[in-house]
Amino acid sequence: MLTLIGVLIIVVIVALLMAGKTSPIIAMAVVPLLGALLAGFSLAEISQFFEAGLTRVAKVAAMFLFAILFFSILKELHVFDPMIQGMVTMTRGNVVVVAMMTTLIAAAVHLDGSGATTFLILIPALLPLYKRLGMSPYLLLLLMAGSMGVMNMVPWGGPLGRAAAVTGIDASVLWQSLIPVQIFGVACMVAVAAVFGLREKRRIAAAQLAGTTPFEQDCMLPEVQEQERQAQQARPKHFFYNIAVVIVTVACLAMGWLSAPYVFMLALSLTLIVNFPKPKDQMAVIGRHAPQALSMVAIIFAAGAFLGVLSESGMLQSIALDLITVLPAAWIGSVHIVVGMLGVPLDIFTSTDAYYFALLPVIMEVTATAGVSPEAVVYAMAIGNNAGTFISPFSPATWLAMGLAGIDMGKHLRYSFGWIWLFSFALLGCGYVLGLF
Repeated sequence: MLTLIGVLIIVVIVALLMAGKTSPIIAMAVVPLLGALLAGFSLAEISQFFEAGLTRVAKVAAMFLFAILFFSILKELHVFDPMIQGMVTMTRGNVVVVAMMTTLIAAAVHLDGSGATTFLILIPALLPLYKRLGMSPYLLLLLMAGSMGVMNMVPWGGPLGRAAAVTGIDASVLWQSLIPVQIFGVACMVAVAAVFGLREKRRIAAAQLAGTTPFEQDCMLPEVQEQERQAQQARPKHFFYNIAVVIVTVACLAMGWLSAPYVFMLALSLTLIVNFPKPKDQMAVIGRHAPQALSMVAIIFAAGAFLGVLSESGMLQSIALDLITVLPAAWIGSVHIVVGMLGVPLDIFTSTDAYYFALLPVIMEVTATAGVSPEAVVYAMAIGNNAGTFISPFSPATWLAMGLAGIDMGKHLRYSFGWIWLFSFALLGCGYVLGLF
């Protein structure tokens, strides 16, 4: 019963998001409540689930609030305009080169294993360039998600750490055999970026002929040209100070010197002190950007309710445990490969914790009867699953990316899901050729 209701909750929410029938807040707040009541939980129990979910996302929500305010104010100050203009000059406005560069930069920045940090660093820097060239922000997220999914298999990242906890095998030992897969994955993503860049180039040309902006068909090109003219006329004030604040902020995030929400709280304060010395002006600029920040915080808290109900009620664990019962007995020796091939959609139906802490032990027990080693199980499941980490609504970092890029989760899923799943097959094929499973 828990499995059926849990799957129903997830399917309904994903369907609503992908169809654009309602806002994420309504979908993730109301549907889990109805599902939990259907499962027989009392209102008091559901309240406990909700509070547990809020506790899990409170830090992320605080970071979102101050990070979005910080980067929005920097954008208003035109701090990134010279850098974007430099990138345009360096790439000569070549859409294909920009797409390929995106995958390489995302892979390099994500070496720290933190999806939120990578999005916070790259999206504010690259999104204006994408808009300047007329490239789709959904392509930016697709390319970043692919590269970050490959690099997410580092030992200090969450997935291998969880796998190490379950198997007792050191995460660094597991990682050593995955390095060739990561190298292949990054190279593969560069090739994918080239193909998508060519497709984007054709789409931009077609949109320009139609007299619309390439990434928003309902906005007229002259309006965008006027915005471009105003942006070019604007000159960043306190440029070097603001850039120094950005560099120090990124360094603090990368080195983990301070808690991420506190880092952005301090960064926002330092930006306001110099650029808007008067308290009245400080409150005014915060008020201009507060709606975007608050809307994202509201979505994160709604996601906390969603995660809290499914996790604390036992629905996620029940889904993970019951998945193997639908597989034929003849597949026992290769069930870990089957699960790996389903890794991307499973990332939408189960959280990372459920995938590694609930499903992985069961798959290990089942395949052990056919002589499959724990390492082989980990490799198949990790390679297949990591590719889809940053298209999953279960990933708070994904919601951060939605807010920073100003895009819709449902459209992101429609745009990226199929390609990322196909990419995971290529990674699994590489692992199979290397004899990892």
